[in-house]
Amino acid sequence: MNAGGNKLIMATLQEKLVESLAVLKAWQDEHKDNLAIQGASTLGETHTKRLVDNGYLQMVIKGWYIPSSPGSEGDSTVWYVSYWSFVTAYLDNKLGEDWSLSPELSLYFYSGKSIIPNQLIVRSPKASNNILSLPFGTSILDIKASIPESVVKEPRYGVRLYPLYLSLLMASPDYYRRQSLEARTCLAMVRDVSAITAAAIEGGHSTRAGRVAGALRSIGREEMADSLLATMRQIGYEVTEENPFEENIKIPTSIVSPYAFRIRLMWRKMREVVISLKEKAGLSPKSISTQDVLSNMDATYIKDSYNSLSIEGYKVTEELLERVRSGEWNPKKDARDKEQKDALAARGYYQAYQTLRTAIADTLTAGADAAQMYIKGHQSWHFQLFEPCIRAGIIKASDLIGYRTHQVYIRNSMHVPLNPDAVLDAMDALSEMMSEEPDALVRAILGHFFFVYIHPYMDGNGRTARFTMNSQLVTGGYLWVVVPLELREQYMKALEKASVEEEIGDFASFVLRSVICN
Repeated sequence: MNAGGNKLIMATLQEKLVESLAVLKAWQDEHKDNLAIQGASTLGETHTKRLVDNGYLQMVIKGWYIPSSPGSEGDSTVWYVSYWSFVTAYLDNKLGEDWSLSPELSLYFYSGKSIIPNQLIVRSPKASNNILSLPFGTSILDIKASIPESVVKEPRYGVRLYPLYLSLLMASPDYYRRQSLEARTCLAMVRDVSAITAAAIEGGHSTRAGRVAGALRSIGREEMADSLLATMRQIGYEVTEENPFEENIKIPTSIVSPYAFRIRLMWRKMREVVISLKEKAGLSPKSISTQDVLSNMDATYIKDSYNSLSIEGYKVTEELLERVRSGEWNPKKDARDKEQKDALAARGYYQAYQTLRTAIADTLTAGADAAQMYIKGHQSWHFQLFEPCIRAGIIKASDLIGYRTHQVYIRNSMHVPLNPDAVLDAMDALSEMMSEEPDALVRAILGHFFFVYIHPYMDGNGRTARFTMNSQLVTGGYLWVVVPLELREQYMKALEKASVEEEIGDFASFVLRSVICN
């Protein structure tokens, strides 16, 4: 009797949870990308409490919730995924339409920077000069201040921004020095200086106009700088040109995407660090025969595949990897092989490795351009990683064609990979930088970093990035590098620092130490 009664109670509780999940799904379907839920009454207090208790909702601040999944408590990914949806909904609710990010943070958006800021600075005449503490050390500082008459509503999240021209004019001198990459990226997007000139005249901003003119000249936009100065002086302003940057970097006018600007500028900055560390380490390429390169790859395969797959969370054994390599893995005859994701991943890694091995042999034999091997081959390497899943009927072949068309997030990372519309421009820029770079170690280190920074695929980015790194190493006079599982945390922290702080030193040192140990 009791057993039957317990089953009935359990079934009823489960049915109630299913009912609450259906309410949450209906709300999400209606609101699409809006991931912030205000008030328990939105879903109903009973449903809200049940969803929170079961881990399907998390409270951000009192009265505000975001969707989550059971077991994700303490995982920052849930918060970073929902961050912009939450802050936009919260600020709209508190301030209506009378708010905007600061000029500096507006430039953050325009430049294509994608990390979550520690503190979001918001201007509004309705603000109260308070700091709102948010999860994982983030916060909002609202400043009681005027905003532009015409505020730009960013299309993806609805974040309100200063117009680009006004952001450049009103940004502080310190911003140009500290965030020079973002500032240059945004300056390079200017096609007509007249809006900046008009705003400077209307606001009487002669000092700011001189700073923008100097900044424009610094990136090679001399005609714009001259036009801005000439017009201001004709009106009667005394304008002194001032270059806010520490160095001049000419940016080609042919590049129109902010994401392409950003990749090129970051590569230029990071390259100097890699070269300096390489010289301090006394590293130089050696003459290694093609046969020795391939023999080393063959001898390293089991160790490399075990560690690379384990870093990504697959549970593989050397026995499984050897079975795959020897051809004993057979999904047609063994249902376990067909269903086991670890076996599918191991087979995919083997196929990708062999595809890359062939490309390396061809490149070394022909004395061909190693950068072109990456440019022409990286999509094939990625495809082979998941080809066994196609044969197993788990995914469609069309899902692996081209780059991702959806947003992707990196677990527990403040870095949010570029939005899908930016991926192609960024990958084209990466290919251009690889092609222009003469140093194999720079191509290896920065090729790996920028691949995971862009994250062009929904899955398999880490493995393809390590293939990219090693493809440049072994064709450039170095041996194949294995990233060991026991150093995963150090490896991931170095990549995170490079992505969030744009400091490549730790990651470059990590790779260089591995090269030296070989």
